[in-house]
Amino acid sequence: MVSQDKSFTARTPSRRHMLQAGAAGLAALAAPSLVFAQSAPKLRIGYWPVAAGLPFFAAIEKGYFKEAGLDVEPLKFAGAQQVMEAMLSGRSDGSANGTGSANLAIGEIAQPGLFKIFCTNPSNAKFVLDEFITAKDGPIKTMADLKGKRVASGPGIQNVTLCKTMLERAGATGATVSELPIGQHVAAIVAGQVDACYTLEPTGTVGRMNGTTRVIEAGVVAKYILGDPMAPWHGGAASLTTEFIKKNPEVAKKFIAAYTRGVELVRTQPADARQYMKGYTAIEGALTAEVPLASYMLYNEFKPSDIAYFQKFYDLFTEKGIFDKKVVVDNLLYKA
Repeated sequence: MVSQDKSFTARTPSRRHMLQAGAAGLAALAAPSLVFAQSAPKLRIGYWPVAAGLPFFAAIEKGYFKEAGLDVEPLKFAGAQQVMEAMLSGRSDGSANGTGSANLAIGEIAQPGLFKIFCTNPSNAKFVLDEFITAKDGPIKTMADLKGKRVASGPGIQNVTLCKTMLERAGATGATVSELPIGQHVAAIVAGQVDACYTLEPTGTVGRMNGTTRVIEAGVVAKYILGDPMAPWHGGAASLTTEFIKKNPEVAKKFIAAYTRGVELVRTQPADARQYMKGYTAIEGALTAEVPLASYMLYNEFKPSDIAYFQKFYDLFTEKGIFDKKVVVDNLLYKA
């Protein structure tokens, strides 16, 4: 009898074993949902460390992407051209605001259908991003005074083409233009290496605050390229690659919705949003409260006039031979 009881005990699962088996069964049932939750693709978004990328930085730091169930990896690049090249090579799934729109268009020419723009950061004389700066106590007072002078431009074909064209249209003939990282513009003027710089904020604010440079004129692209100081210059854009959108349409929609929350934060609570420039740009300390904030325009906010100004900007690069064919803006806008 004893041996039968032992053999019976050995064959019969204990209560602990039954609980373990039940737990394993529940885990197996739950596994598909866990796998599904973890299978959402990572979004690799390239950015240039300028103030215009603020909605993206804020959306990361405020947790908007995480709340949407998204895994977003910010990729920092030295310039807009590198952001575009990463999208071309498949190393990035999109760009944050501040990425040069003309740089993106060059990627579109190289690989038609590469991306879709869902947000731009238009600037002008009111929403200042672009400007020419010179030494605080120097003799240069107007754009025309740059005739025959040494002028530095931010790196990349967009910055250089705009700089040369604006100097020509302002009557500053004979000026020589050289590329220089934007972070070195103030120092180059102070050292006397150049007479002026075509630059982007926060450079002008940095020079003003440390008492070394002053702005000759701001909102220059709107005035000299678009013909109206208050026209929207869509110089930077946030985008997603068409390949990512096609493969992950719902994820793309969630990403754009979360990014839009970042835009709304900048629009409605700028003082709160400003702090998120820290860590992503060179902007920190007192400068965080001083640097001008860009305007933003979402894909569903474009009016015909906005598209027309955007197209005029792109057409300049066709006229200058930078684009070997016309790039149609309306074809590049995201359609929900």
